[in-house]
Amino acid sequence: MMAQKQVLQESFQGQGQSIETTKSAITKMLVRTERFQTRVRKHIDENYTEFMPNHTSPDIFLEKATILGDEINELLATVGEEGLAALNDASAELAKSSKDLREILLELRVSEHILKLDDLFQCVEEAKANKDCLVVFDLMGKLRSLIYSDSTDSADVAPEVERLFQTLDCYESIKVKYHVQAHLLQQNLQERFDHLVQLNCKTFPNSKCVTLLISKDEAQLQDIVSALFQERYNPAKLCNFLLEHCIEPLILKPVSVEYNEAAKDDSHIQLTLSYSIKDQDAASALLRPNYKDVFDHFRLLLQTLSGINSNLNGTQHVFTVIGDQVKDRMLQLLVEECLIPAVPETMDEYNSSTLCADVLQFEHLLADSYLINPEVDCALTEFTKEFDTYYRNRLSARVLATAREIIQRDLQDMVLVAPNNLSANVASDPFLFPRCMISKSAQDFVKLMDRVLRQPTDKTAESTPDPLAGVVAQLLETYIDEVPKVHKKLLQSIPQQSALFHNNCQYLTHWVAQHANNGIDSYPSLVKMLQSTATKHLRVQLNYQQSILMDIMSGFEFENPHTLGSTPLRLVRQCLRQLELLKNVWQQVLPENVYNSSFCELLNAFVNELVQRVFTLRDISATMASELSDLIDVVLEKGPLLYQDKHEVLQVRSWQKLQQLKTMMNASLKEFTELWCDGAGPLTANYQANEIKHLIRALFQDTDRRAKAITQIV
Repeated sequence: MMAQKQVLQESFQGQGQSIETTKSAITKMLVRTERFQTRVRKHIDENYTEFMPNHTSPDIFLEKATILGDEINELLATVGEEGLAALNDASAELAKSSKDLREILLELRVSEHILKLDDLFQCVEEAKANKDCLVVFDLMGKLRSLIYSDSTDSADVAPEVERLFQTLDCYESIKVKYHVQAHLLQQNLQERFDHLVQLNCKTFPNSKCVTLLISKDEAQLQDIVSALFQERYNPAKLCNFLLEHCIEPLILKPVSVEYNEAAKDDSHIQLTLSYSIKDQDAASALLRPNYKDVFDHFRLLLQTLSGINSNLNGTQHVFTVIGDQVKDRMLQLLVEECLIPAVPETMDEYNSSTLCADVLQFEHLLADSYLINPEVDCALTEFTKEFDTYYRNRLSARVLATAREIIQRDLQDMVLVAPNNLSANVASDPFLFPRCMISKSAQDFVKLMDRVLRQPTDKTAESTPDPLAGVVAQLLETYIDEVPKVHKKLLQSIPQQSALFHNNCQYLTHWVAQHANNGIDSYPSLVKMLQSTATKHLRVQLNYQQSILMDIMSGFEFENPHTLGSTPLRLVRQCLRQLELLKNVWQQVLPENVYNSSFCELLNAFVNELVQRVFTLRDISATMASELSDLIDVVLEKGPLLYQDKHEVLQVRSWQKLQQLKTMMNASLKEFTELWCDGAGPLTANYQANEIKHLIRALFQDTDRRAKAITQIV
């Protein structure tokens, strides 16, 4: 390399005249370029620093800059890098000139860069004057690539030129001018878009009318839309309009839709939506549109707007931009307010349903329109995957809702069942349900469970769970839990309600036993729960009725030692009337055996209390004994009338005891001893020896005969 430089130096030393010529050429080029730069700087300052009126076209400067640049490059090329290095050693002055030449070339390139921008700005003004916004859009793209170094189109600009350009005072002014023009362009594009895409909404007191009028000039429409959406357009207003006035109503309300492909002299497509804007309430759920209508209306909406769905950058379309702002709310409403309510409620509906296929087809439509990305926006696919779960939940919810409605009904609305199954028949066949009255609601409850069991199931699909598995058990548990709560006050205060609820539970128990082979979950525990619930609530009422009798008998007092008085007889008759009232509401309601056992219990409690009251007397006169006998006669006479079969009264445990008490009220000492018969007589079945002795002392005076009789009672 050093040898080559030496050769060149010797060559130039031998050709001094050539060196002088090169030096002179460089000097002249520097002067010419500097003069040109002065004129260019003045032009730029007037336009972008001082903002003075300037009608000079940048084309003149651009042409001159290009010529000067080419001449400088030719001059530099005549010597080359190695030649210049040799010149640097030969002549410091010439070396400095060559360096200045390179620097001024860079400045010239910066000036040329600014002149290109200026020329583009003038072209923008000319295009605006011709109202050609698409040309303006293209020019603005070129301006952006020349102004911003981070632009993808700025690769043709040398890094040194970009760096020096961005340090100039005019750089900020040029950026401001660009942004002003960009804003004006966006306004112009928006105006053109609003003319081609007219979205109107008219609101009336009770309704709303939405009109979409879209130009059929697809070429112009797509050009304007593409330019608008690529020019940092904010689509929020458009998206909000579509979501609020079109998408949400189409899903939530019955909408009248009119589609016209030849509106305004066949130059536009028109879609008109009309719907009510009254407040939605629970009843409005019945007016929810069918999902197929919703899908059809969506297809018309997308078809109407398809003209604006331009491809923006190869992978993104206008609907993609719109979808980013509306799809989450749209998919949520579709699933929650349209599709889930459309899930079948019966097995027949389920087997004939095309909902899943329709949803997947609709999802493809949205994906093909670029409104959603099916790989990311999976709400509709997820719905189809969860369809069986939704179906089971909806079917169960519907059945349970019906059950709760039945539970709310009046228990006293009753009906006779098993009219021919008398107690004798049931005794010989325990699988028979006895004749009794039940609530009509219980009958309806059984019909509901029958419908559940009759629902057809897909026996071939072993992997598909039975949608009603466990529902019958849940229904019965709900009945057991809810009826006592819903009818609490009436069950406590009205005897007939308790009897009916007892019968209802037993009726349900009988139904469960009959369908034990139908796969009812928890069959044994359900039977036990129903039976215990029936017994419990009848027991509560029996205790309550018994407490009424005891409250009445609490006033049973012997005011006079010689005569019974009127109070005891009145209270006994009151107790009997209470039992007669209960008979009137229970005898035709309860099964005969349940009625009989219940009245035996109540009558037994009453008789026991009466006997105990008599035994409180320490002295019974003959008059009082006779009156007590008559009083007991009233009970013995009325008691059998409480039963359909008078002999049923013999099942009352203390009935014979009462009969024997009447006998003893009229017996002599001899008869007492005969009835006792040294502990082997009939009295021993119901009385203790001390009780007999107490009665003898109360009825007879203290004599040797009484003492002898007492000694025989052991």
